[in-house]
Amino acid sequence: MKVAVRYYTQTGNTRKLCDAIASALGVEAKSVEAPLEETVDLLFLGSSVYAAGVDPAIKKFINDLDPSKVGSVVNISTAALLPSTYNQVKKLLTARNIPVCPEEFHCRGQFHALHKGKPDAADLAAAVSFAKKMTGAQ
Repeated sequence: MKVAVRYYTQTGNTRKLCDAIASALGVEAKSVEAPLEETVDLLFLGSSVYAAGVDPAIKKFINDLDPSKVGSVVNISTAALLPSTYNQVKKLLTARNIPVCPEEFHCRGQFHALHKGKPDAADLAAAVSFAKKMTGAQ
């Protein structure tokens, strides 16, 4: 299975998750500033919540995606307060006719003193386990 990992982060929380996932799957996690040029079965897309929404960089990345190059997107997210970015990301991807996996990985992210140390080692291990399950690499 061919996979890619892309993310956007302001604080580094989402990058931690995506780096762990990419390392476990033997690929490189890249910022959404790096366009997806290869065709992939699964694209792990990491985002986080800023002011109750996904960052414009995620919106631009999704808008620039070639639907013929993505089998399906797996949402990965962090947030201090909201439950996830899934609904927002799914709406953007669905509008582009890009399939979205119904399963996602989300965990709390540190924001100032809130959720200090998150994502932690347990969160990273859970993200890796989730990614391996999604790719059949158990």
